Amino acid sequence: MFAVTATSFDADQPLNGLALGEVPDTVVPEGWVRVSVRAASLNHHDLWTLRGVGIREEQLPMILGCDAAGVLDDGTPVVVHGVIADPAAGRGDETLDPKRSLLSEIHPGTFAETVAVPVRNVLAMPTGLTFAEAACLPTAWLTAYRMLATKSGLRPGDTVLVQGAGGGVSSAAIALAHAMGCRVWATSREESKRAKALELGADGVFEPGARLPERVDAVIETVGEATWSHSLKSLRPGGTVVISGATSGSNPPADLSRVFFLQLNVAGSTMGTREELDSLIALLVATGLRPTISATFDLRDARAAFESLHSGDIFGKIVLLND
Repeated sequence: MFAVTATSFDADQPLNGLALGEVPDTVVPEGWVRVSVRAASLNHHDLWTLRGVGIREEQLPMILGCDAAGVLDDGTPVVVHGVIADPAAGRGDETLDPKRSLLSEIHPGTFAETVAVPVRNVLAMPTGLTFAEAACLPTAWLTAYRMLATKSGLRPGDTVLVQGAGGGVSSAAIALAHAMGCRVWATSREESKRAKALELGADGVFEPGARLPERVDAVIETVGEATWSHSLKSLRPGGTVVISGATSGSNPPADLSRVFFLQLNVAGSTMGTREELDSLIALLVATGLRPTISATFDLRDARAAFESLHSGDIFGKIVLLND
C-alpha cells in the first residue's frame, strides 16, 4: 500500500527524512480493526517525529500521522482516536497511562491507505461531517477541547486569551471557546492571522505581549517561552494557564513569585480521552461549528503538504485526502 513515512531524522531539515511510496500492507492484531483512510490531517507532531523527537532510530521507517477518518471493512464511517493507551492504567483517563502513545510513535500512523487501531479507538462518524473535517478533530481540536472544557475551569461569560492564533490547536481553541459562550481574545504577530481570528469568533485581537484591556480568566498556551511571561501577567488572581505545547522553547523563567502570590494555576494538557472526543463531535453536530481547513492535498502529494506546514504560513489545518 502507499504510505508517507519517516526514514531518517534531521533536526534542522526535517523533510530530508520524508519518504513517499509503497510499504507492506497493514497488519491487524487481535482486538484491532482496519480503517481505510479517507482523510488524515497534519500536525506539528509529524515534523517533530522527522526531527527525531519521541521516537528512536531503530523504529524507523515509521508511517507518520496521528489522526484520520475513514471506513471500516464493513463500510461504517469512523473517526480515529489516536491515543493508544489503557484507561484503567490512567485511573479512567487513558491520557494519564504512563505507557500511552500516539499513532506513529510505536504503532504505524494514519498517512497510508489503511491503518490498524484498537476497536475502542474508532467512533462512529456522524452525518453532516465530511471526512476532511472529521480528520481534523482527533489531535488539534481534541487537544483544544480538553484544554477548554476539562482543564481551564472556564464558564460561559468568562474571558480566555489564546496565544499564537494560526496554529491548529490555537485556531480550534478560538472557535471552540466562542461556541462555548466565552469572550475570546487572541494574539498573533501577523495582521492577516489576527483578522482570521476575528472571523473565527475572537472578540479582540492583539500583538504578542500587548497590554490587554483587563486580565483574563484563563490562557490557552501552546507557544511556550516566547509568550509565557505575557500569559502569566495576563491572568487575574486565581486564573489558569493551560499549556499543551512549547513550540518556541520549553524553559522560560517560571516567575514563581507571581504564581504563588496571585495563586495562579498552571495546568498541563495532552490530547484527550475517547469520551472527550465523543463530546467534541457532539458539540460540532449541535452547533454547526466546523474545523478551519487551510488546504487539502492528495495523499500522494504529501511532500507539498509538509512543505506548507513547515513554512508556517497557514491558518487552520492541512488535510491529506485518499479518495
